[in-house]
Amino acid sequence: MEERHKRVLQSNRSNLVRDLDPAKLYDGLLEKGVFTQDMIDEIQSSGTRRDQARQLVRDLETRGSRAFPLFLQCLTETGQHSLAEILLSGAPSVHLQPVAPTQVVRPAVQPLPLSPPMDVDKQSKYTVPVYPVQKPSTTPSPSPEDSMRSRPQGRVRRDSIQSYKMDASPCGHCLIINNVEFEPECELNNRSGSNIDCDKLERRFKALNFTVEVKTNLKQRQIKHALSALSKKDHSQCDCCVVIMLSHGTEVSHNRFPGAVYGVDGQHVPVQHITNYLNGQHCPSLQGKPKLFFIQACGGGERDTGFEVSPDEAPPSIRGEDDQTDAIPMSSSSDSLSMSDEPDARATLPTPSDILVSYSTFPGYVSWRDTQSGSWYVETLDRILEENAPTDDLVTMLMMVNNEVSQNSAKGLYKQMPGSFNFLRKLLYFQSQT
Repeated sequence: MEERHKRVLQSNRSNLVRDLDPAKLYDGLLEKGVFTQDMIDEIQSSGTRRDQARQLVRDLETRGSRAFPLFLQCLTETGQHSLAEILLSGAPSVHLQPVAPTQVVRPAVQPLPLSPPMDVDKQSKYTVPVYPVQKPSTTPSPSPEDSMRSRPQGRVRRDSIQSYKMDASPCGHCLIINNVEFEPECELNNRSGSNIDCDKLERRFKALNFTVEVKTNLKQRQIKHALSALSKKDHSQCDCCVVIMLSHGTEVSHNRFPGAVYGVDGQHVPVQHITNYLNGQHCPSLQGKPKLFFIQACGGGERDTGFEVSPDEAPPSIRGEDDQTDAIPMSSSSDSLSMSDEPDARATLPTPSDILVSYSTFPGYVSWRDTQSGSWYVETLDRILEENAPTDDLVTMLMMVNNEVSQNSAKGLYKQMPGSFNFLRKLLYFQSQT
């Protein structure tokens, strides 16, 4: 949305919150493509009429350049003329088109044909169900299982109850924060091998059609500023957002997502606050879209020696003598992140949706990193994504990562177990790599 239109909305916010009837606008805003159904659902769940009006105006500012005139048109169509006139007086260059019924192509209601299941993309070329004339054949119709097996790989995926829409180009933004060299006074070792991890993940997510931004050696406040800037981007044309943190870590008090990552100044940012920057309240243009966080950092200082299994259960992989950890002793609280410093992250938010946080290690334990080849977690994640992204969903691939990393051993003794906190509502398939 243009800045002048944002200013008009902001200067009239009190009038809009007092007088706007959001319930009358939802159908029109959805039909005109201003909001998605997920965004409307989230606005409706925000509370009272005034709360919904406030959230609607806030979300409207994140939409495209046509959002403001289309909003005015919806106000006029629903009889809220006084509000439309107030807004129009602040933006005289906006010309409303005569109110006319919006043309919507609706298929005629016909009995559903009896035919085998087929892809959504194949069905979409028919505006109404069609009964194709088949040549006489003694071959039985394919079963649903056969139809599933014969689906072409690399098909365009549409948002559905089963899987997220992931066909935008670019698919979304990917922010990588790579902290390698720490200030001497904070008594944190430099993280040799982290640049290898960063290079791998930058190449991988570019191959998955993400716009990748890499930031190196950030202090706590710079980490927060980078996340805040990411949350303020317009993600309306994107389908996903990824944040990757490569740093030292520690365990902190939390009520949702455990752990924290360190800035190079020795001050940490809780993972819980990192995720808050991109939730539906602080980044409306990502509402209903998957937000993925990959944390290569320790969850604490405890070293896992594992337990004995039968030889057939898990053949061990002995790693090199150059393995290091990203562990820092547990902090008693998260007070080092002053909530007055950055208003974009608040701890008291509803449980997030459409968020997945993947940790390199189980909370409370160290995460191992080879100074020559990078961390166990990133090395395995990169390879699994390369080999399986065209066919498998993200959660399945993360289980593969868990399995492989769990079979490694540091110095022939110590183990590592990745894990994730999954609040996704659907399956997530990355775009097929070309």
